[in-house]
Amino acid sequence: MTDDVEQAAALRALAEASGLRNWTLAGRDLLPVVQGGMGVGISAGGLAGAVAGLGGVGTVSSVDLRRLHPDLWAQTSQLGTAADAGPRIDAANLEALGREIAKAQRLAGGRGLIAVNVMKALSAYEPQVRHAMACGADALVVGAGLPLDLPDLAREHPGVALIPILSDARGVQLVVRKWEKKGRLPDAIVIEHPRLAGGHLGAARVADLGDPRFDFEVVLPQVQDFFRSAGIEGRIPLIAAGGVEGLEDIRRLQSLGATAVQLGTAFAVTAECDAAPAFKRVLAEAGPEDLVEFTSVAGLPARAVRTPWLAKYLRLEPRLQAKTHGETACTMRFDCLARCGLRDGTPGWGKFCIDKMLGHALSGRIEQGLFFRGAGRLPFGREIRPVRDLMLWLLGGLQPTAA
Repeated sequence: MTDDVEQAAALRALAEASGLRNWTLAGRDLLPVVQGGMGVGISAGGLAGAVAGLGGVGTVSSVDLRRLHPDLWAQTSQLGTAADAGPRIDAANLEALGREIAKAQRLAGGRGLIAVNVMKALSAYEPQVRHAMACGADALVVGAGLPLDLPDLAREHPGVALIPILSDARGVQLVVRKWEKKGRLPDAIVIEHPRLAGGHLGAARVADLGDPRFDFEVVLPQVQDFFRSAGIEGRIPLIAAGGVEGLEDIRRLQSLGATAVQLGTAFAVTAECDAAPAFKRVLAEAGPEDLVEFTSVAGLPARAVRTPWLAKYLRLEPRLQAKTHGETACTMRFDCLARCGLRDGTPGWGKFCIDKMLGHALSGRIEQGLFFRGAGRLPFGREIRPVRDLMLWLLGGLQPTAA
């Protein structure tokens, strides 16, 4: 414990010596680094706790966490067509979420901050939000849709920080104005760049990913201008997400008005990440030429590694789209998404089971999995390094000696 406390203090001093501004959220003094939420099961209690333990923001992704718990998986993975399959799976996932939050808080030791990322697109969005707060999450991060109802859901937990994920100034204005009417402002806002981030992306179509309105040089000043005009300047920290590769990027983004930065893939390839070693290798070995953008089953653009499964799916996608005729039974026996292109037969949306494919990725099944990845370079190339090494690089430009 003493070593962890000393490391956190040393990283805070390193950030200040590098000219970075540390920050405060929910009463916690924090490094300007946020670990993004990654599902299914990629960022759970182990990774989130390690990041928070060093003074950053660690994030547990709430999606289908039962996969990380052998007892819960054994109870729910073979339910077949049982009438109560969906409710039992949802209950197991809530149990797993509570366990992962407790694990993260235990590892953090009171340092940093533990957030839970809940996708607005989930069918279990509201129960997971409520359960995360009841289990002691310090913050809630919500993307994949506009969380206009989040202040209402969090009314009984005023101390929990509420953080929407948005991508342009128009979205920020809409959420802030709607939340103001409910008597709440966001405690921070993640500004995610669709052209640079991984996973589900905040644009309407794949063709919109390169729209300049998403560029940090555009959106960060625009949002700050809106804050000034609305009389809330300095009250809502902005967290820039996507394409952050090192110290100079953090300096540049703070100069544009960001308070902190968020990274996903760089944390997914750390030793403390909760996924299988093969998962980490796929992400670490993928270059820009190996990435592909496509429309997910949630109807959102997404960015992932072109694995054998994804390449085959994209070849078959026109045929699958043409065969869509109404709803189909969910192959996983529970509705992980409120709206699903495969289950609901929605034209133009993806036609595969995302929970199953992400579950394969979590287990390291390279031939079958869907491996989300951001577009940026990784600081240690193909090496899998500890979270501490990544923090040293981000906050001080220090390249630790090879393992």
